Amino acid sequence: NASLLGILQHPDGTVLKQLQPPPRGPREQEFYNKVYDSECCDSILLELREYLPKYFGVWSPPTAPNDTYLKLEDVTRKFNKPCIMDVKIGQKSYDPYASAEKIQQQVSKYPLMEEIGFLVLGMRVYHMSSDSYETQNQHYGRSLTKETVKDGISKFFHSGYCLRKDVVAASIQKVEKILEWFEGQTQLNFYASSLLFVYEGSCQATTVRLSDVTLAEKRRVSKGLLSGGDVLEYNNNIHVINSTENGKIETSVSKGLSKFYALHKKACSKSHHSQLSLKVENSEQDNVWKSSTCITQEHLNGNVLSQLEKVFYHMPAETKESANVEVRMIDFAHVFPSNTKDEGYIYGLKNLITVLQNILDN
Repeated sequence: NASLLGILQHPDGTVLKQLQPPPRGPREQEFYNKVYDSECCDSILLELREYLPKYFGVWSPPTAPNDTYLKLEDVTRKFNKPCIMDVKIGQKSYDPYASAEKIQQQVSKYPLMEEIGFLVLGMRVYHMSSDSYETQNQHYGRSLTKETVKDGISKFFHSGYCLRKDVVAASIQKVEKILEWFEGQTQLNFYASSLLFVYEGSCQATTVRLSDVTLAEKRRVSKGLLSGGDVLEYNNNIHVINSTENGKIETSVSKGLSKFYALHKKACSKSHHSQLSLKVENSEQDNVWKSSTCITQEHLNGNVLSQLEKVFYHMPAETKESANVEVRMIDFAHVFPSNTKDEGYIYGLKNLITVLQNILDN
């Protein structure tokens, strides 16, 4: 992922982004300094921090004290097999001070920017089926048209087996939060800035116990699970949070549950050879088990269904969460003070949300 982003990974969990030549580098540094100023009490900038990588100031290698690097949080670090996509947002990828030549150069790179409002700069997707990454560079994004942009972006959410609808849904929620921030601020305009999408590509199967009932045996996803050309869909994330204090296990499920559960019930009753298999992923950081449900052509264990019903009907609303997805704003070499809403960026975000929603609905 470092090569995709053109940055260096530091063993301490940060990344080092070399400062670009003036005026771009200093402008980006100034932006981070302003947002992360310890004296800052502007609620708009304080909220903006939620959508950026954390900033740890600048760093220079002892051997080259004149080379300056921004020291930033590595958003991919907590993921085992991070899938990454970099999408430039806005209708113009040149700033208000760009020369005619620069404008011409930027527009010719992707003439559809004005109409589409965003451009895929690159992606790296882990495919479980082949245990390998598929990478697309900037030429891929520039080849996308109004007609093909939906399929072009949906590639990012495909694991090799299935469309990760849980990730698409979580991405929409995160982008909507960023849109809300933009709708409420008139002090900054962003040009040639990007959104970085990251999600977990691996799905290590393991066991979850509710009381003493095993919901899922250890199971690897294999081609054998797909019968009759069915597409496995990770429609939902079930989180089983083991609270050791009182031995109770709380569970939570994200939106769309009733619909998704009805579908599974229907599929299960149709064939008594189906089983609900819970593939669970262990995120060490917060000790939350994340699992996705899908149908496998195996014997149905009645016990599993009744246990799942108990889980589903007693969902504490307040623990609802979505898939483990990060969406962060990056690249601030062209951020300028303003006194108006950033309409170009807002247009791009809205259009991106529409495309993601179309991927989810189809």
